[in-house]
Amino acid sequence: MNNIFSTNFSIDERDLHLLDALQTDAAQPLNALAARCGVSAPTVLRRVRRLEAAGLIERRVAILQPERLAAVLGEGLTAIVEIGLERQGDEHLRAFEARAVAEPAVQQCYRVSAGPDFVLVVAARDMADYHALVQRLFTEQGNVRQVKAYFSVRRSKFDPRLPLPTVPPHRGADKPPAAGV
Repeated sequence: MNNIFSTNFSIDERDLHLLDALQTDAAQPLNALAARCGVSAPTVLRRVRRLEAAGLIERRVAILQPERLAAVLGEGLTAIVEIGLERQGDEHLRAFEARAVAEPAVQQCYRVSAGPDFVLVVAARDMADYHALVQRLFTEQGNVRQVKAYFSVRRSKFDPRLPLPTVPPHRGADKPPAAGV
C-alpha cells in the first residue's frame, strides 16, 4: 500500500481510516475498529500505539455536552475572550501563554495574529467564577492591555475532528482481515 505522506514518519490509508474512526468514537472496541479498517485487532492496537507514540493521537477523551450538564449541575458559562498584551516581546507572549494554559478554566488557547494577541475559550460555572478568572489571569499580571469577552448563549456546533485526506472506503472490510496486515 502506498504511503500518503513522505516524511520521517509516514502513515498509509489504513492509518487514515483508523484515525478517522477514532475521531468519531475513540471508545470503539478493537474488533469494530479492525472490521472498519480491514485489519486484525492486534494490528489495530499496534497501529494505535504507534500513532500515539508519534504524537499524532494526543489523547482520547469523553466530550461532555455542556447544556445537558448545566441542566443537571446548574449554571454553566462559556466565553470566547480576546486578549491584547501591553508588551508583545516573545518572553511576554510565552509568559502569558504559560499562565493561560495552566488555568483549568481555559479550554483552548490560541496565539493569533492581526488583532488580539490571544483568543481563549473559557468555561466557568457562573459569572462570579468568570470574574475570579479575570482577576487571576488578566488583572493581577499587569501585562494585559485589553480584554474583550463574548459570552455564548447557545452552542450550535462543536466538532473536534480534524480534516483528513479523503481515502476510499476500505474494500473487504466485511471480510476477515489477512493475518499480520
